[in-house]
Amino acid sequence: MRLDKYLATHSDATRTLAKMAIKTGRVEVNGEVVKDQGRKLKSGDVVEVNGRELVESGEVYLVMHKQAGVICATQDEEQDTVLDFLDGYTHKELHIAGRLDKDTTGLVLITSDGKWSHRVTSPNYSCEKVYYVETVLPMLASYVDDFAAGVQLRDEEKLTKPAGLEILSEHAGMLTLTEGKYHQVKRMFGAMGNRVTKLKRESVGRVSLGDLKEGEFRELTKEEVGGF
Repeated sequence: MRLDKYLATHSDATRTLAKMAIKTGRVEVNGEVVKDQGRKLKSGDVVEVNGRELVESGEVYLVMHKQAGVICATQDEEQDTVLDFLDGYTHKELHIAGRLDKDTTGLVLITSDGKWSHRVTSPNYSCEKVYYVETVLPMLASYVDDFAAGVQLRDEEKLTKPAGLEILSEHAGMLTLTEGKYHQVKRMFGAMGNRVTKLKRESVGRVSLGDLKEGEFRELTKEEVGGF
């Protein structure tokens, strides 16, 4: 790994600040000042900044309340991404564990841990995801049994896995899924001849939005991380 990337990955410094620290002679590798930002580090190299050894940081686990209009991507030149709102977490290569559409709001999990992310998103683990849904047409009582039996989606060979629907009012309900097919919630209601007008993910597994406001995020607790 390049020296400047190593500093940005294992500290709270941005890549720009990391380069400045190297340029001004505040970074040592194995006891020697190094001003080459592209210096390739080898296993076992000791990196010090301002005389203090830089220890590799642990994995990052975050939950964010995504707002509408923000995309679930690591970077985009034209649109805001969820990672653009993570002040103080530029030191890790993060990715989204379970994406949401641009117009969908709610819970998004963000992590640097690939294995953990796989457990969250893999259909083999049957992780429950709960969505608040509003529709154009009334939600019929028959939807409850239809969703519990599995829905045939267009261009899919198999029915969806059984899903739990709780009808809250004529046009609103809570839907619980254990899989995450492309645009699944919208397609399921579409198969009923209805259309989703509002969609918000409330929880994934043991993790819920709680008091998080749109655009806010927090670190997961050890219990939440271990719940997947």
